[in-house]
Amino acid sequence: MHIKEFSRRFYIISLLFLISFVFVICRLIYTQFFHSHYLSAIADKQHSLYIELIPQRGIIYDSSLRPLAINIAADSLYAVPREIKDKGKVISLIQPILNADYGYLKDRLSRNKSFVWLARKITPQAAEKIKTLKIKGLGLIRENKRVYPNGYLAAHSIGFTGIDNQGLEGLEALYEKYLKGRAGWAFFLRDARQNRLNISQEMSPPEDGLDIVLTVDEVIQYIAERELDKCFNANNAKGASIVVLEPFTGKILALANRPAFDLNYASSATPDARRDRAICDLFEPGSVFKIVTASAAIEENKVKEDDKFFCENGSYRVANHTLHDHEPHDWLTFKEVIEQSSNIGTTKVAQILGPQVIYRYAKLFGFGEETAVDLPGEVKGMLKDSKFWSKTSIGAVPIGQEVGVNVLQLACATGAIANGGYLMKPFIVSRVQDKQQHVIRQANSVVIRRVISTDTAERIKIILKGAVEAGTGKLARIGKISAAGKTGTAQKLEPDGTYSHRRFVASFVGFAPAEDPLVVIAVVVDEPHPYYFGGVVAAPVFKNVAEEVVKYLKSKQLGENRMAL
Repeated sequence: MHIKEFSRRFYIISLLFLISFVFVICRLIYTQFFHSHYLSAIADKQHSLYIELIPQRGIIYDSSLRPLAINIAADSLYAVPREIKDKGKVISLIQPILNADYGYLKDRLSRNKSFVWLARKITPQAAEKIKTLKIKGLGLIRENKRVYPNGYLAAHSIGFTGIDNQGLEGLEALYEKYLKGRAGWAFFLRDARQNRLNISQEMSPPEDGLDIVLTVDEVIQYIAERELDKCFNANNAKGASIVVLEPFTGKILALANRPAFDLNYASSATPDARRDRAICDLFEPGSVFKIVTASAAIEENKVKEDDKFFCENGSYRVANHTLHDHEPHDWLTFKEVIEQSSNIGTTKVAQILGPQVIYRYAKLFGFGEETAVDLPGEVKGMLKDSKFWSKTSIGAVPIGQEVGVNVLQLACATGAIANGGYLMKPFIVSRVQDKQQHVIRQANSVVIRRVISTDTAERIKIILKGAVEAGTGKLARIGKISAAGKTGTAQKLEPDGTYSHRRFVASFVGFAPAEDPLVVIAVVVDEPHPYYFGGVVAAPVFKNVAEEVVKYLKSKQLGENRMAL
């Protein structure tokens, strides 16, 4: 009885052992032949460390290869929460160094992870203090930090990057594909305690980003920003913009706005300060738009400079609207109409031409369309087709009402007069190059179209020179350097659609020297007070900038000629 029971148990146990043995053998075979790659990968992961090799972001230079955006090394602080036992003590030690929120640090260190960022790109002083603490579970990683040596200078054009060096605004964003480079990678061996041995198994080096060279000249940019800043503050303005353009090429030598912001602290700047007003904001140009009407009249051979117009002593009825001049005039020649900025005289000239002609020339000068500048965010403006004009439009559009433009468009349109009749495409990036200065992409001057004849351009130059010497732009006169230009004072629209009697846009656009222009300068000041006339507010900015810039460019040309010899 007992022997039979023992035999049955023995067979059962033997069978169980046999089944277990077969299962183990099958499992070993499966592991060896079917699961080996997975387990090898785990082993490799335990003893190999993958590191992404970050490329250097491309540098942004001015036209003379002075750096406007560079990279510096900066330490970033990380933590391994699983290795930190007394998290409260660690937070109390690092919080004053990082000047970070207690709740933020507590949240990061409470995570059950092997890696979390605590602070990115901290100051060298903070990094040194962290090192002296020697806290297990904290570490520093060296990264690249984008830095802008000149702070506010050309901020709206250059733009800025985020914490991971990705372009967010301006040229940093628009030229991201050139500037960012290509990341590399490397596998390093680790010991059983997961410490890096600095023995590389495989590596693919990073490719640094390409550099971009701007048409902007740092010296001219500084002059323009300094004078714009003075004007902005002295006139208690809401905003202000300036564009300095090379008329024969379309190169942007300077572009600035107020309010502005420091590129190194872009995240704390307001959206209003970051907005590139020179290309993003629309406004009615007012009397500076009379350049279009004057050019159309001469080009169409409808009016001559000495033709006289009765300016109705300052009050003229157009349909159901009464038009006024800022000063009453009786008889003025056509040249004097533009010099003295008579709304009534300009309207009478426009009535001779007709709506279709005014509209056609406004389009030729580039209004109502984008300039296609290589900057993000440009608005194309507003220009109604003549078939949609009302009965009063003939007394509004020719003097710069019912039209929406941006500052860059004004500069380009005036450049067409300065250079003899050609509308040029504006551009701000001269070339893209590698670290050995091999050119990858070169920008060239582009003629969009001929707007007016050379003869008409020369005649308009003389009229605009008269506007500076004897007309509304007297405060733009530059001593021994001749200048030509046009003032503008435009009423802003109130919410109910009527023109304001307390909010204005003051402007001046011109070029110097008048006979052989080196620069076109457009200045626009939004809501200045108590003074608001373009000839009082904007013209002095033109004068101060043009005087210094012309002297600088002539001395620069002289130096280049001497070097060539």
